[in-house]
Amino acid sequence: MTNLISRREKRSFSNEFKKQRVMLYQNGKKRADIVTEYDLTKSALDKWIKQYQTTGEFTAQANRRAQENELIALRKENKRLLMENDILKQAALIIGRKSN
Repeated sequence: MTNLISRREKRSFSNEFKKQRVMLYQNGKKRADIVTEYDLTKSALDKWIKQYQTTGEFTAQANRRAQENELIALRKENKRLLMENDILKQAALIIGRKSN
């Protein structure tokens, strides 16, 4: 038995392409028509519209909430501190061996 549900290959679109589709929508073209004409998913177009209306940009970084940015920064700092801790442990071991 074959799988009848086809999976769509992940595609990427330029910011200019996204902006043009959002402009079509903002100028009165129906969402369903844009989705059909350009072979898009409804969710992708909705996401682009929301992003553009919120920040005017399509990058994930520009559309993150303050809490998301803080979490990313804290994770990065935690990773750095863990690495520094490992380096200090190694240094302590080396110094301990040399003093014996």
